[in-house]
Amino acid sequence: MSDKLFSTRDEPLASEDLDVCRRVHEALCSELKIERSGKEADRLGALIIELYRQGVHDESQLRLLAGGR
Repeated sequence: MSDKLFSTRDEPLASEDLDVCRRVHEALCSELKIERSGKEADRLGALIIELYRQGVHDESQLRLLAGGR
């Protein structure tokens, strides 16, 4: 039996990680004119977090991959 029951994708994000995701989310919502309290913003946030968990930690790359310029 494996000692590790969860993958690194299941580990909680640290506050520094969340800060990066929040900055990217806020920038993209502004750039794309998305209301930050709507469903589209929720989907965007989920995408950003998923990309971050997959190893994309650079803010510029996150913005590009999540649909920004």
